[in-house]
Amino acid sequence: MTDQQRPAWAIRLQAERQARGWGPFEAARRLREAINITEHPGDKVKSLASQITRHEKGHTFPVEWANAYATIYDIPHEELFGTENASVIPGASVEIQAPPLPWEDDMERRALLQLAALGFSVGTLGSTGEPVRQLLALALNSEPRELDDWHLTVADHLHAIRTRPPAQVRDGLLVNLVAVQRQLRDTGPREPGVSIELRRVIAALSVLYANTLTRLGNDDAAIQWWRSAKVAADATGDLDLRLGVRVTEAGHGLYGQRDPATVLALTEQAQRIAGRSPRRALVAYARAKTLTRLGRHADARRGLDTYRSIAETAPVAQGIMADYWDNFQSDWAELQIYAAIGDEPRVNQAAEHNLARISDHQYVPMIHLQRALCTVVNGGTDRGTQQATEILAALPPAEQSQMITKTGKTVLRAVPVEQRDRPAVRELHALTAGA
Repeated sequence: MTDQQRPAWAIRLQAERQARGWGPFEAARRLREAINITEHPGDKVKSLASQITRHEKGHTFPVEWANAYATIYDIPHEELFGTENASVIPGASVEIQAPPLPWEDDMERRALLQLAALGFSVGTLGSTGEPVRQLLALALNSEPRELDDWHLTVADHLHAIRTRPPAQVRDGLLVNLVAVQRQLRDTGPREPGVSIELRRVIAALSVLYANTLTRLGNDDAAIQWWRSAKVAADATGDLDLRLGVRVTEAGHGLYGQRDPATVLALTEQAQRIAGRSPRRALVAYARAKTLTRLGRHADARRGLDTYRSIAETAPVAQGIMADYWDNFQSDWAELQIYAAIGDEPRVNQAAEHNLARISDHQYVPMIHLQRALCTVVNGGTDRGTQQATEILAALPPAEQSQMITKTGKTVLRAVPVEQRDRPAVRELHALTAGA
């Protein structure tokens, strides 16, 4: 790509780096330090240096590194990248007029394929295909809805996730995802404000759908919908929403969906774009939970302190599904972190706080399973595994989500190797064997 073909921002990035006498590796180290990363392992720096080269060639726009570039070169965002890229620069205040994106057709195709593959819960709707045809017609040919109606739709689905078994929630979510995508396409660029708000709705519904798929144990599909949610959120330029999506993806990844090291990398990606958003506190929260899963308990407790210090002074985040992103996060993180280290008084306190505030029925058994985990960590193998077995066995099959069962597996993993042949442990193992 020649200089005439490269975007102006790509040429400027290369010129600013070379004017300072930095190579790509030095620029990579400075970018990492700009987001408060002070350690520079060789593989991380090499990977980022390669990204810098792609940025300077104009191959990829540095969405997640825009703030850091502006910091190390001491140049305002709009001057460095141009106002036409404001919609993907965190913190930019220029009016957003995002065009239709290529992922939209793919997302609708995926949704339609899933509708057909699911048969819309064939046992409930029948196997002739006619209910599927009717529901697709409703989704694809319905009249456009007002934005307020779409926000009510999001609120209805959120309430459904919190109060009903996930299999009952899944199908209606998919229908509305197809419908809002079709409305966005029909709206087009002539109404940029409406288009941006519809993308917010798509991001929120995609998060709820990925949440539902995670509860059902459909991890591969859930990961695809997390990606769709991130792309939709990024297209809005709404930093609070972008962080909310990423933190939720990371949190759900800890229930067997992803390796904890991968989840930690997701939190680092979120940290790079966090800026001064109130939801940067949630990034610290997600990171603390992930460090606990990795056995880094001291780091997790420090992360929890970081979360608290940011949350105490940060303004309340606004926008779509605000209570979903910010509901009872501190108590839930404390419960997981202190259960993993066996701090029973703090676990009991956090559990009671969670139970008093909980609005999602799925989390009630998970709270009690964290108490059972604490018991096992403190040496009460038989009592803790018996508690976990009783909690899981008491759940109706429709309510035994994959997230609950994976929490039961966490209790099992805490049992010392030499005690794993005890009858109570074998019973819990049998109950969670499919998870």
